[in-house]
Amino acid sequence: MKAKLSVAFLSLLLTLTVVSSHASVIDPIFKGKAKTTNTMSDEQKAARLEVIRLRAEEIKATDKSTLTRSERKSMKKELKEMNREAKAMRGGVYLSVGAIIIIILLLILIL
Repeated sequence: MKAKLSVAFLSLLLTLTVVSSHASVIDPIFKGKAKTTNTMSDEQKAARLEVIRLRAEEIKATDKSTLTRSERKSMKKELKEMNREAKAMRGGVYLSVGAIIIIILLLILIL
C-alpha cells in the first residue's frame, strides 16, 4: 500500500514539474510584437493591418517561378511573420479542446 502511494505521489510530482517548466517558455519571435501592438491605438492597428493585407496580396501576385530558392524562402518567412503580427493585433478569446470538454462536463453536472 505504501509503495503504491509513493509511486502515485512521485508520478504526480514529476507531472507537475514538467508542466510548470513548459509554461515559462516564450516564443522569441512573438515577444517583440506584443510590445508594439499594446501601445498602438485602434486607428494605427487598422492602418497596420491594411499595410499587411496589401503586402500579402502583392506577394501572392508575384511570379514565383522566376525567384530563387532563397528568395522564395525569405518571402514565405515574411508572410508567416506578418500573419503572426496580424493575429496578435486582432486579439480574441480562444478555448482549447480540454477547456470545452470541462465546460460541457460542468454544465451536465449542474443541469
